[in-house]
Amino acid sequence: MEANLKIATLVVQKLKAMGYTVDLLEEFDPRLNQYSALALVSIHNDSCDYINDEATGFKVAAPSDSQYQDRSERLEKCLIHRYHEITKLKIHVNTITPDMTSYHTFDEISSETTAAIIETGFLNLDEQIIRYQPELVADGIVAGIKCFVERESVPDDFLNEID
Repeated sequence: MEANLKIATLVVQKLKAMGYTVDLLEEFDPRLNQYSALALVSIHNDSCDYINDEATGFKVAAPSDSQYQDRSERLEKCLIHRYHEITKLKIHVNTITPDMTSYHTFDEISSETTAAIIETGFLNLDEQIIRYQPELVADGIVAGIKCFVERESVPDDFLNEID
């Protein structure tokens, strides 16, 4: 929880410094009810338990059911591309679960709000970057959000490079 709050706080500070209006919300924040914004990124860290030597890397998911699926997928692509580019962590595409694609917050916010969820890494094998380099983690998330908001380009085949 402490590592996650540190990362989220840094993301908010960095986006505000760039001139964006940003809210820091908790997972079960009453303000999420019909929350309206250009984008909502739910930031999480994955398990701190040792699972196996492959339990390293990050995950990003857009809602499986979105009124504007193209916008959600664009936010997802921007986050994946920029986060990998900055952190050098690999993506765990095959471990994205319905808990991510049907994350409860997606049902609470306004259908006009584009959303995604990111698991920044595993607190076990990725602890070094998550706990001791939160600025780098935050930079990756901020770059992904900026990519989405400013409609920056993302290479079509970038997923082939980071698996």
